[in-house]
Amino acid sequence: MSIKLNPLNPNQAKALEQLLEGAVPEQIIWLNGYFQGLSSSYSLSFSSTAVAAQVAVVPSSLKLTILFGSHTGRSEGIAKKLSGLLEEKSISTTVVAMDDYNPKQLETEENVLIVVSTHGEGEPPEMAEDFHRFVTGKRAPKLPNLNFSVLALGDRSYKLFCQTGLDIDHALKKAGAKELFPIVTCDVDYEEDANTWMNAILEKLAEAQPAVVNVATTLAPAEEVVVYNQKNPFRAAVIDKVKITGRDSDKEVYHVELDLGGSGIVYQPGDSLGVLADNPPVLVDKIIEQLNLNPEINVLVKKKEFPLRIALRHQVEITLLNRDVIQKYADKTGNAEVARILENDELLDQYLWGHDILDLLVEFPAELDAQKLIDLLRPLPARLYSISSSQEAVGEEVHITVATVRYENKGRNREGAASTYLADRIEIDGEVPVYIERNPGFRLPENEETPIIMVGAGTGIAPFRAFVQQSEIEKRKGKSWLFFGERTFHSDFLYQIEWQKYLKKGVLDKINLAFSRDQEQKIYVQHRLAEQQKEIFDWLQNGASFYLCGDMKHMAKDVQKTLLDIIQEQGGLSEEQARDYFKKLKKEKRFQADVY
Repeated sequence: MSIKLNPLNPNQAKALEQLLEGAVPEQIIWLNGYFQGLSSSYSLSFSSTAVAAQVAVVPSSLKLTILFGSHTGRSEGIAKKLSGLLEEKSISTTVVAMDDYNPKQLETEENVLIVVSTHGEGEPPEMAEDFHRFVTGKRAPKLPNLNFSVLALGDRSYKLFCQTGLDIDHALKKAGAKELFPIVTCDVDYEEDANTWMNAILEKLAEAQPAVVNVATTLAPAEEVVVYNQKNPFRAAVIDKVKITGRDSDKEVYHVELDLGGSGIVYQPGDSLGVLADNPPVLVDKIIEQLNLNPEINVLVKKKEFPLRIALRHQVEITLLNRDVIQKYADKTGNAEVARILENDELLDQYLWGHDILDLLVEFPAELDAQKLIDLLRPLPARLYSISSSQEAVGEEVHITVATVRYENKGRNREGAASTYLADRIEIDGEVPVYIERNPGFRLPENEETPIIMVGAGTGIAPFRAFVQQSEIEKRKGKSWLFFGERTFHSDFLYQIEWQKYLKKGVLDKINLAFSRDQEQKIYVQHRLAEQQKEIFDWLQNGASFYLCGDMKHMAKDVQKTLLDIIQEQGGLSEEQARDYFKKLKKEKRFQADVY
């Protein structure tokens, strides 16, 4: 008798691996014989699609911990990807968020890999604050038995590029730890550098990994799954695009709906949408004209060849400047005035604001050929937009809220690359290259009865639209309170009708509004928080989670300061005790921020 069996599905295969974890070689050999016996007894006939797979037993001699400190979730994603790659090589790993890790454990570790981002001007992300403080502080232990490597994520737009990772790397070396591989620093276009680091780590650890015992089992090949990311985006058709600010508004905000049909893409409230936009054509033409270059001459961008016009339009960033670009320009041209700007942080900050690469070329002329121009510029990064929809509410769609950037500087009109791409250069039914950027640090509470306080200004309202849509779908029982700020009630109350509907239905319990220009004295969301401080503190005492979304440099800092003041005053606490209370909120994931 010949029996046709269905191959193991991925869950069954995973369960088998878990059952075998920790088995000694003798047990594996016995199981191998046992399975062969079963095969003989039943005269099993496997389909031609089945392929051999290896289930590996990992010796306990190699211990490896991967720590991640993330603001947006990128570090966590890399850490988990690396863990999967190591597991395939039969190297067992433990992946831990930095705020769930006791840094004193470093004394007992043998191999530690660290993936950490830098937040703002050289600051560690919230989940990495304690770890960073410990390893860089006076209480840090000596670590002569530790092997480590650091992958640092950052943004060259900031002066202190990848500072958190650099600090940790320096501190561990100072403590006597040995590098498995030198630190790798990544700009916003991080994937290639991250892959280089991961491959190097795999090679180093494979050398140290003892031989393993493999057992051949018969498994079906895994179904190929297309992964959409920055390197391989999904082309989503525009379903709808509506301007949601009024005629009198000096802001131009669009609600954009995109079709994900057939992609298999899933997302959660709190995630962001990566949009791969192009640059304004007018700016491209002016750059080519300024340098008197042939637009069709070929140039190399990351080892790929493109005509110059195409490279400037689609491959490199030209609408924004950063310190790295200006440094390269100074080095290539030897211009003393550019060097002077670099030496003075105040002058540099002033120049970076509102200027683009054309300004540099016009104000500090130099002879550059096409390739030298391209070599100055960084790859065009995706722009991230907080998703303003719940997938359970809208199905195979994703919604974003886009504030269009337009301004005039030095007699020339300027445009934000991604915002004007979506507002002007993409029409209904046009296709936008997109992918999902996970943000596990910005999620609705797991307990549906937990109250939530949401504070957003401008397009910072976007994720809270997704939160409330999800709350309605799930029939969450926890109370919800929204604070929203913009310029004027009449023209800038984003999604006004929807919020009124949610209030009427009881999906949203309270809303407080701050329209800064509707009265002589400007009122912002932090002022509304201060007005409601007793009730806000009562909500926090009753377990509420506090969410913040908006501008990092101004609004977010002002809101956090106000919240600390509320905790101190209403709790009758000292400043230090209030900071400890706030720190506890963060630790419990009851304070979460999505700032930009």
